[in-house]
Amino acid sequence: MHSGHVTTPFGRRPMTLALVRSQLEVAESKSTARVEKWKVFRDVCEARERFGLQDRALAVLDALLTFYPETELTVEQGLVVFPSNAQLSVRAHGITGTTLRRHLAALVEAGLIQRRDSPNGKRYAHRNHDGEIEQAFGFDLAPLATRAAEFAAIAQDVAAERTRFRRVKEALTICRRDVRKLITAAIEEDTPGDWLAVEDVYMGILGRLPRYPSREQVEATLDEMELLRDEILNRLEIQVKPQNMDGNDIQNGCHIQNSKPESINELEPRSGKEQAEPLPPEAETLRKPQAKVMANVEPIKSFPLAMVLRACPQITDYGPGGGISHWRELMAAAVLVRSMLGVSPSAYQEACDAMGPENAAVAVACILERANFINSAGGYLRDLTRRTERGEFSLGPMLMALLKANGEVSRKAG
Repeated sequence: MHSGHVTTPFGRRPMTLALVRSQLEVAESKSTARVEKWKVFRDVCEARERFGLQDRALAVLDALLTFYPETELTVEQGLVVFPSNAQLSVRAHGITGTTLRRHLAALVEAGLIQRRDSPNGKRYAHRNHDGEIEQAFGFDLAPLATRAAEFAAIAQDVAAERTRFRRVKEALTICRRDVRKLITAAIEEDTPGDWLAVEDVYMGILGRLPRYPSREQVEATLDEMELLRDEILNRLEIQVKPQNMDGNDIQNGCHIQNSKPESINELEPRSGKEQAEPLPPEAETLRKPQAKVMANVEPIKSFPLAMVLRACPQITDYGPGGGISHWRELMAAAVLVRSMLGVSPSAYQEACDAMGPENAAVAVACILERANFINSAGGYLRDLTRRTERGEFSLGPMLMALLKANGEVSRKAG
């Protein structure tokens, strides 16, 4: 018989079979162990997500525990506390009555406390002549005592899960960094291979990861990212090994005059007949300035992308997704900024022809950084283009000046 072991809630609050079951489990429990109430509370806090509890619910539970005078909980002594809503609100950091009732209901539903409602729904206690409590109506803390071992096990499992989640996220962060830097190095050093396709695979893997992923989703992404990293390393290893084999020839005295022979071929005659014929004086005059211009034009991507972005941080806002991670995105952002600054397509094309598309994009980024001090961005870019063709302009001093203005140079020196 279980008569008197189950109480129904007062008023319009419904009775459910789950409440019946939880009350019967507490009533049938023969546990006589004494548990430290604040240790149980810490375990509940650790496992709160498993019970679907919010921070405010924990604040209410903390307030309820303060109304129990002993530091240890034991079922034999009776664990019913009966504070008023006003007293609970004060000790729960002043939450409103509506919020208080909602979180009390959440604690009951989670099986952490039980209601012991009086006939009129008020919370009070009957005492004997000696002042001892004979019967109390309020909230029963007995589930905290009878389920203490369960709460401790759940808390340990949650802590272990959190550690596993943190470790796998750290591993993914490192793997992402490896893949990102390896792809960037391969693109910037013109390593043979379809690296843009590899980069698309990289972005696709990250695109499938939700904003708030679970551990299983992070682990799946990590597996894909590690496979991609292995593939990239295999491709780079194929390219690096021949270079190492050629290293002895270089040390034995082989000297490479120019890493870009196509620029020399453009100045060579195309046939034996043309070699035998002397160039006319006007052609020789035109050839000399051209050679001078080509000697003074900076090579493509002569500056690290990271350095450019530190000198010109504003261009980052115009990249896809509000960021720039490789040269292709910088050039796309420069086209957008060019239009915004009022630079004509012809002026930008001339800059690309004279400087190279990457360096032209860097020049636009520099102009954007100093836009408040430049009256005509288009005219300024055309002037830089003419100076480049005469061999009188280099992007290096401009970037260094912007780095200094942004405090990068002094910070690196420090």
